[in-house]
Amino acid sequence: MTRDDILDAAAQVFRQKGFHGASMSAIADSVNLQKASLYHHVSSKQEILLALLDRALGMLTDHIASISAQAIPPDQKLRQMIRGYLSALADNADLAAVLLFEHRSLDKKTHTRHVPQRDAFETIWRDVLNEGVRTKIFDCKDTSMAVRALMGTLNWTLTWYRPEGGKAIEKIADQYTDLFLNGLLR
Repeated sequence: MTRDDILDAAAQVFRQKGFHGASMSAIADSVNLQKASLYHHVSSKQEILLALLDRALGMLTDHIASISAQAIPPDQKLRQMIRGYLSALADNADLAAVLLFEHRSLDKKTHTRHVPQRDAFETIWRDVLNEGVRTKIFDCKDTSMAVRALMGTLNWTLTWYRPEGGKAIEKIADQYTDLFLNGLLR
């Protein structure tokens, strides 16, 4: 039994029961450990939650940063970033759900440690939008607001998207990108 196995199981338990509804016993049961044995690997639910948030943000930041660093126009970067982000959320649904919905459960000290990592992730998106404004590809008065709107749309997808549904996540990403870049007007 590894720490990664425990974190994977905890992500699933947190997604199913929520952070506050999940118990250390439920996490231990999901990996066939005694609760006391679980404490040899982790000290608390807060530690598990922070580790999951770090893991999720690290994975997403690395993936999105590699796309944003490409020498392609900002509109193409944004399209690829949206596709990559939604695909990563869909492929890692338990971990993504913890990141998107359970971060509010961090205690104050742990939350303070988490915020800079979250802000760095959002900065990558904002930098691409700012690049598009500088190169006159985008006309955006408030890139911070645009990033929040885009993240809200993309993140909320996790609440309704089903892999067995009628649309592939890449198709949804492309439709979001078209809507975001072109708007609703003719």
